[in-house]
Amino acid sequence: MEKVYEILTVLLLLLYWLTIAGVTIRVVFKRRALGVSIAWLMIIYILPIVGVIAYLLFGELNLGKTRAVRAKAMFEPYRQWLLSLQACPAHRPHHINEQSHHVNRLCHARIGVPELTGNQLALKTEPAEILKSVALDIRQAQKSVDMVFYIWHPGGHADEVAQAACDKAKQGIPVRIMLDSAGSKAFFRSKWPHAMREAGVELIEALAVNPFRMFFRRLDIRQHRKVVIIDNRLAYTGSMNMVDPRFFKQNAGVGQWVDVMVRVSGPTVSVLSSVFAWDWEVETGIRDLPSAPECLMIEDHQHANHAVQAIPSGPGLPEGMIQQVLTLAIHQAETSITITTPYLVPSEGLMVSLQTAAQRGVKVTIIVPEKNDSLMVEWASRSFFEDLMSAGINIYRFSGGLLHTKSVLVDEQYCLVGTVNLDMRSLWLNFELTLTVDDPEFCAAINQLHQDYLAQSSRVNPESWQQRPVYLKPIEQFFYMFSPLL
Repeated sequence: MEKVYEILTVLLLLLYWLTIAGVTIRVVFKRRALGVSIAWLMIIYILPIVGVIAYLLFGELNLGKTRAVRAKAMFEPYRQWLLSLQACPAHRPHHINEQSHHVNRLCHARIGVPELTGNQLALKTEPAEILKSVALDIRQAQKSVDMVFYIWHPGGHADEVAQAACDKAKQGIPVRIMLDSAGSKAFFRSKWPHAMREAGVELIEALAVNPFRMFFRRLDIRQHRKVVIIDNRLAYTGSMNMVDPRFFKQNAGVGQWVDVMVRVSGPTVSVLSSVFAWDWEVETGIRDLPSAPECLMIEDHQHANHAVQAIPSGPGLPEGMIQQVLTLAIHQAETSITITTPYLVPSEGLMVSLQTAAQRGVKVTIIVPEKNDSLMVEWASRSFFEDLMSAGINIYRFSGGLLHTKSVLVDEQYCLVGTVNLDMRSLWLNFELTLTVDDPEFCAAINQLHQDYLAQSSRVNPESWQQRPVYLKPIEQFFYMFSPLL
């Protein structure tokens, strides 16, 4: 009997070794960012069985076979639709500045999405105003209403939007809503899903979360976009989920969430509609590409020359698209860069780009929340402060709530606004969306917004930071090692 136990022990050890070796080889041969590979190898070796299971569940960009095959087949038709927009009179590359020109060429080459002028943009910063404006525009819809959000949380003015959607569907106007399963779990447990479906709303729970599905796709891939499209002529996008901050995460101890949305009308709305169509087809298999924009140019309108590029990213789309755009914008900065982000866990490439910009004389300012709703991200973010400040970067901590706005302003002339956090999850994993805007007037509004944030922030003093309690540094370093996975 002892011989049997010995043989079983040897076989189990051999199986264990082969499993570890096989997963290690798989990690190495994936040729992703070195920091990501090292972080996964640490988890696998420190927590052997748990680490292997975690890697198999979360270590690779696995959208699931059905969605992955569907997305691969979809890409070329969507790319051709986007390329067709170059014939639109609003595509005027000779009217945009050099920074915008280089980003435009990159996005055109990789996705096909053009930068279009002739848009009207309005930056909205007050949650109540945003929600009431969305509800009002929905009530005035004549043809269609499409929405996709990571979080829809019942309560307050968000319920006005839900009711407006129900009322419009009852009138026979097609209303389609896609919500992320994990982010909107409170919504799906509320009265609203039944009420919406009863009213005729097509409501989709995107990337549904349940234990059975974890064996077929990565569960932490999330639908992180925030978009409202009305009649293919008017849209909203930005950092704000469909929540009233007065009723959302009130017990988190971080204050109310602070966000922005951009109200867009003009040719770029059709591009945003194509992004929604992409998400809808990935989830349902139903293709419904929007009609091409009318591209009517209003030369004398004070807002008519807003040049906008809507850049989507996520599974099925070219990898690292938004990180490339960010890196390109940072390298082209000549005088200043101001960034707002709730989660500061930059990739190695972005870290070097920011440090290089500061070291060549560009004034780099990063505004983050003083308190964060994610403890792990909070500690990981703190681990980057010293290296950033040693390069001459100014870091401010916002005390007016959880600063959730994701924005980048370059030389006060070119800006990016959208859903993308400066972390690996947003840059490489989730379905995201960024607007790049080449327009001095809109960028002036972003600049004023940043000044308002800075007035409610305190600068992290490099000397004082060096003198923080010694016991904090190992904690920061621990989370820093796993930052590529956050």
